[in-house]
Formats: sequence, C-alpha cells, structure tokens
Amino acid sequence: MKNFYLEIKHVCKQSGARYGILHTPHGSVETPIFMPVGTLATVKYLSPEELKDMNAGIILSNTYHLWLRPGEEVVYQAGGLHKFMNYDGPILTDSGGFQVFSLSANRKISEEGVMFRNHLNGDKMFLTPEKSIQIQNKLGADIIMSFDECPPYPVSHEYMKNSVERTLRWAKRGKEAHQRSENQALFGIVQGGDFEDLRKMSAQALVEMDFPGYSIGGTSIGEPKDVMYRMIDYSIKYLPFDKPRYLMGVGSYDAIVEGVLRGVDMFDCVLPTRIARHGALMTSKGRLNIRDKKNEFDFTSIDNECDCYTCKNYTKAYLRHLYKCDEGFGKRLLSIHNLRFLIRLTEQIREAIKQDRFLDFKNEFFEKMGLNDVNARGF
Repeated sequence: MKNFYLEIKHVCKQSGARYGILHTPHGSVETPIFMPVGTLATVKYLSPEELKDMNAGIILSNTYHLWLRPGEEVVYQAGGLHKFMNYDGPILTDSGGFQVFSLSANRKISEEGVMFRNHLNGDKMFLTPEKSIQIQNKLGADIIMSFDECPPYPVSHEYMKNSVERTLRWAKRGKEAHQRSENQALFGIVQGGDFEDLRKMSAQALVEMDFPGYSIGGTSIGEPKDVMYRMIDYSIKYLPFDKPRYLMGVGSYDAIVEGVLRGVDMFDCVLPTRIARHGALMTSKGRLNIRDKKNEFDFTSIDNECDCYTCKNYTKAYLRHLYKCDEGFGKRLLSIHNLRFLIRLTEQIREAIKQDRFLDFKNEFFEKMGLNDVNARGF
C-alpha cells in the first residue's frame, strides 16, 4: 500500500523511543501521536475546526455505534466518514469487537462470530469478521481494525489460548474479506492477556499474515499499570520495526509516556473528553477538579503552561460557573483543554526523542506529576 507507511525519522539514543511520520491517504502525521475519539463520527462537543486548531491528526470513530446509527450505508452514500463528518485528516475505525464484548452481557461467541443484543433496543445482532470489515470498508477510514475478542482480565491460560487462536482465525478471514486494501490499511490486533507465550504466539502469527500495522489490544481493562506495561513488552518485541504500533484505548499521560518508551507510536482513549464532562482536568501540576469550591473566585487560567483556546481566554471561576450550571459550552471548553494537554504532551515527547533526551524528559515529567510509583494513578 504505497500511500500508507511509517517513516522512522529518528530513534532516541538515550531511550530507543521512535519519532516518525505516518503517511496516510488523507495526509501525514508525526508520531508518537494521541488520537481523539469521535465515537459517533463526532468528538463530543467539538467541531472538526477546533480539532485542527489543537493540532489533532488522526481521529477515531466507532464501527459498532455507526453500524447501529446511522448505518454504514448512510455514511457510504454521503461519500464516507471524511465527507460525512467534514474532517479532511486521517480517520481510524475500530472493529466493533470491544463494544460487542463490553456492552452486551448476553453475548454468545462461536467460530463464525458473536451473537449479541443491540444495547439500544435489545434486538439480536450477529457480527462476524467479514461483516466488521464490510462495515469499515463502507465507512471509508484510512486505518481499520481486525475483528477480535477482547477477553476480560483476568482469565485462565486455557481460556486465553482458545480466544487468541480464534482471534487469529478471525484476523485471517477479515484480511481475506478486505475489499479496499489500496486505500485502507487493515491492522492486526495482538491479544494474549498477561501470558508471555500467548502474546508471542499472537504477534508472530499476525506478522506472518503481513498487515500494514499492528495494534496491542486487551490492555487498560482493569489490570494494574505494571501488568499493562508487561503486556506491551510481551507484544512489541515481536512486531516489525518499520510498521506502526498502536496501543488501543490508552490515554492517561503516564501510560502514554511509558508506552512511547516501549516503542508505541499511536494512542487513543475517550478519557480526556469523558473526565472533562465530569469536571476533571489534566494540568502541568496534576489533576484539577473545576467543581472545587476553591475555584469560585480564582480568576486565573486552568494551566499557565497550556496554550489551548480555553486557557488563553477563560478563568477557572468562569469554567466552574459553566460546569455548575451544566452548560454545554463549559463541557466543550474543558474538553478542548484536556485534548490539547495530551496532544501537546506528544509534541513534547517527539521533541525530546529528536534531541536524544527522552529518558530525561520522562523523569522530569514524572517527578513534576508525582508519578514515581509505577502503579500511581496518572489519571
């Protein structure tokens, strides 16, 4: 696929972390990168123009949710996700697998696929590897995901082995069903839980299938941070150096730094916008709750080190007022700040890698944030 490839520009001499440029049909982006999540073809409360202003590159949409509403045929006839949501940068869609397994308690897994109930109306639905790829082909994102099972944590070795083997068979079926390989990069997803032998088996089998990129799945689902980092280590050493590596569903600032140290290029998570809607903010001095009484008469910005639209124009007192009144404008402003915080963090990470000082950056950042314990809550 000539219009999709990762160009590694520099490897940090101090840490081994990578800086690169990911080329896609809808433009090139620098890596490591944090990707905002727009589940229903919209990042909640934000416009595409605001995303561009904060230097967002790739954004995500969700196959499962768009399949239910408005339906992939609507998006296809609109000209694909880029035209439908008026975003001209790169877009990634997930497979829908995580939602099938997390939203439906009464699911039934078979070799063919998964029978489950629509979480909106209770209707029975059936999703297969082929169907997931067909939906994603119609949605038209630049990067699409293989259909996989995301097992809970923890499970037995036997359960995980059976799950990984089935997921590999599903990956092969999905790759064979993929009809738009000339302009959509299909990623394989490494599973295996906290079992080193299964992570190795999953990664090596996917590499043999020769995907344009690889995701590390099954993390950030309730396991301790040190376990998550082990899962990354178990997976990443078997993945090709010259292809993108995507850690799915991870968006706390400490995990992004630790992931980059381990060789990850791409991150996504709903965390920054979700916690913003509940008044929680990421700052250069750690966590800030805008609803706190101490902010009532505080006429300073959220973070004097931040360059986002919110910090340039609004005070904590005003933002607290909007939050207490449940104003949508407040949720938008808080979301802008949190997203820009993580995007700016990846900008700083890239500069540190290019300067061969990423370990120094990590130590300085963790000390400032009070994150000396690996399992400390980074957010």
